[in-house]
Amino acid sequence: QIFNQHNAEALSLEQAFHRMAQTEPNLDHDVSWFLLPSYWAKMVVALSSFLCFANSYDGDFVFDDSEAIINNKDLRAETPLGDLWYHDFWGSKLSSNTSHKSYRPLTVLTFRINYLLAGGFYPVGFHVVNIILHCTISVLMIDVFSILLGGLQFSNKGRRLNLAPKSSLLAALLFAVHPVHTECVAGIVGRADLLCALFFLLSFLGYCKAFRENKEGHTFSILWVLVSVILGAIAMLCKEQGITILGLNAVFDALVINKINLLELIQKLLHKDKSLENAGQLRKGLLFRITLLMSGGASILYIRWRIMGTGPPAFTEVDNPASFADSLFVRAINYNYYYSLNAWLLLCPWWLCFDWSMGCIPLIKSVSDWRIIALAALWFCLIGLICQALCSEDSHKRRILTLGLGFLIIPFLPASNLFFRVGFVIAERVIYLPSIGYCILFTYGFSLLSKQAKKKKILAVAVLGILLINVMRCALRSSQWRSEEQLFRSALSVCPLNAKVHYNVGKNLADKGNQSAAIKYYREAVRLNPKYVHAMNNLGNILKERNELHEAEELLSLAVQIQPDFAAAWMNLGIVQNSLRRFEEAEQSYWTAIKHRKKYPDCYYNLGRLYADLNRHIDALNAWRNATVLKPEHSLAWNNMIILLDNTGNLAQAEAVGREALELIPNDHSLMFSLANVLGKSQKYKESEALFLKAIKANPNAASYHGNLAVLYHRWGNLDLAKKHYEVSLKLDPMAPGTKENYNLLRRKLEQLQKKGG
Repeated sequence: QIFNQHNAEALSLEQAFHRMAQTEPNLDHDVSWFLLPSYWAKMVVALSSFLCFANSYDGDFVFDDSEAIINNKDLRAETPLGDLWYHDFWGSKLSSNTSHKSYRPLTVLTFRINYLLAGGFYPVGFHVVNIILHCTISVLMIDVFSILLGGLQFSNKGRRLNLAPKSSLLAALLFAVHPVHTECVAGIVGRADLLCALFFLLSFLGYCKAFRENKEGHTFSILWVLVSVILGAIAMLCKEQGITILGLNAVFDALVINKINLLELIQKLLHKDKSLENAGQLRKGLLFRITLLMSGGASILYIRWRIMGTGPPAFTEVDNPASFADSLFVRAINYNYYYSLNAWLLLCPWWLCFDWSMGCIPLIKSVSDWRIIALAALWFCLIGLICQALCSEDSHKRRILTLGLGFLIIPFLPASNLFFRVGFVIAERVIYLPSIGYCILFTYGFSLLSKQAKKKKILAVAVLGILLINVMRCALRSSQWRSEEQLFRSALSVCPLNAKVHYNVGKNLADKGNQSAAIKYYREAVRLNPKYVHAMNNLGNILKERNELHEAEELLSLAVQIQPDFAAAWMNLGIVQNSLRRFEEAEQSYWTAIKHRKKYPDCYYNLGRLYADLNRHIDALNAWRNATVLKPEHSLAWNNMIILLDNTGNLAQAEAVGREALELIPNDHSLMFSLANVLGKSQKYKESEALFLKAIKANPNAASYHGNLAVLYHRWGNLDLAKKHYEVSLKLDPMAPGTKENYNLLRRKLEQLQKKGG
C-alpha cells in the first residue's frame, strides 16, 4: 500500500469496514490510493471539480445559449409561468410541428430565476450555478460510488457504511475532472444535463435509503421507493435521460439487494426450474418494487407523451446523416461507429468539439472502410466485459462489472438512435451520465492491476498523472468555451470537414464586421455542404451589402430552391431583386416569405420600402403598420411612416404617428429627430426644440441632428443659436448636404443685420 499516511480515525474506519464485509472481497484491499475521512474526501473532490471549470465563470453566452436563453421568451417575467409546461426547451409550443420536442421545464425555470435575480442577461450568474451544480454532483458521486463499488451495508444504528472509501474517492475524482464534461459545465445549456444528473443521483440514493438491514434480513420502505420514482420524474423534467434511473434502480435491486446471478436466473427460466417459485428474491419483495418502478416509469412516459402533443421532432439529414441512410446495414454500422467514438471520448477526451454534425464524421458505406476496426474493438471489449459480468464465479466481480456496464449503457440508450432518431451525430453532453459507468470500470480495472503489480507506487503515480492531465485539459477546454470565437476556432482542427464549424466561424467574423474573412469561411461551408442553405443565405447577405448583387441572387435563389419554405432567404432575395430594380419579382419574393412566416415584421418593413420606391404610398404605410403591429418596437418602420407622411404633406398624421411611436419607444433618438422635424414644420417651435435637444443629448455626434436644429432656430429667428449648431454640424460632417448653403445664407443675413445696426 502507498499513500497510507492517515490519522487514527481513518485507520479505525478501515478496520470497521473490513469487519463488516468479511463475506465478500473488499475492492479497497487491492487499490493503492489515498484513504481520507469522508469529510476530507468530499472536500478534495469539490475542490478538484471547481479548479477544472472555475475559469468559465465569466464566459459569454455561446452557441446554443443564444436560442435557449437570450431568445427564449419563457425567461422573461411577462411570460406566464404556466407556459413553461407547454413549451419546449427553446421556448416554442410543443404542439408546433417545428418544435424540437425537448421537454425540460424545470431547467428553463432555473434559467428564468437566474435572469430575474440578475436583472437581465448577465452570463456570470448562469455560469456560477453550473459550476456549483457540477461540484455538488461530484461530491454526491462519493456516496454513489461507495454503494456501487462497496455494496449497500448498514451499521447496527442503521447508518450506511462506506466499504470502499479509497475506490469511491478515486472514481469520484475521475468523474469530477473528466474533460468530456466541459460542455455541460462551461456551456450554460448544459444545465439540463447537470440538473438531470443531480436528481438522477438523488433518486438512486433515495432508492438505497429504502433498505435497512436487520436480523431478519432486508426490509424496505415503500415511501422511499415512491420518493425515488418522483425524483426520477423530476430528473426527466430536467432532461429526458433522467427516466433511465428507474431501470438502473431495478438492476441495482436485483444485483445488490437480492444478489441474483443473472446467468443462473436465465438458465432456470429457460428450463422452467420449479425452484424459482420459492426464490429468495420473491420473499424480499423484488417483483413488487420492480412493478412500482415500471408503473411509475410508464405513467411518467405516458404523461410526457400526452404533453408533447404530436409525433417526434423532424430532424434534417445534416443533423444525423446515418439515420437517413436507405440501407439498414449502413445505418447499423454507422450507429455502432458512433458508439465507438463516444467510448473513445471517455477513454481519451483530447479531441473535443462543440458540434460533430455536417460531415464531421463521413458515413461508412462499405466493410472495406478501415474504421470498421473501431466497431470490432468496441464489441470485442463489450462482449468480453459482458461475459465476465455473467459468467464469472466471483460474485463481487459480477456485481461491479454488471453495474458498471449498466450505468455506462442504460443512460446512453435515449441517445443511441435505437428507439427514435436523435438530432445529432455525437454530443459530448449526453456522456455526462454514462461516464459514471466508465469511472466504475476504470476503478475496478485499476484495482485488478494493483493486485497484480509489484510496484504499486508507479501504477498509482500513473493514475495521479492521468487525473492531473485531465484537470489541465478541463481548464484549457473551459477557456475555449468562454467566447464563441475561441470555441468555434478550436473546432477547426478537430472537425475540419464540418460545414457548421466553418459557418459559425464565418458568422462570428461577420458579427464583428470582418466581412472579407467571413466570406472565406461561408464559401468553405457551402463547398463542404452544397445544400447548406443558412450558409448560402448569410453569404448572400454579405455579397448584397458589398453590391455583388448577381452572385447574391444566385446563392439566395439556390437556397430557396433547396428549401422552399426558407422565409429569411425569400426576404433577402426580395431585397436583392429590389436593388436590381426587378420590382415585381421582389414583391413576389416578399409575399412568399410572409406566406411561410406569417409573423415576419422585417419582411413587412422591406415590402413597405419597395412600395415607397414605387410611390405606392398607401401600400407602403399599410406594410409598415403591419410591421409595427407584429413588432411594436420596430423603430425603422415607425420612422419611415413619419418621414413618408411628412414628405407627402400629411403633417398632422405624421405628428400623430410620431407621438404613438415615442410612447412605445420613449428613448429612441431617431424617432425624436423625425417628430421634431414634423413639429418644426408645423411651427411648434418650442416642442420641436425640446425634442431636438433630447435627441442630441442621446446621440451628440449626429451631424444631421445639429443641422436640422439649426434650421429650426433659423426659421424661429434665433440666429445666434442657429449659427452655433450649423458650425457644430459642419465640424462633425463638412460634406453634410444643404448645411453649408444654409450656413452661408445665415452668415450673409447676420452680416446684413450688422451693417444695418452699424
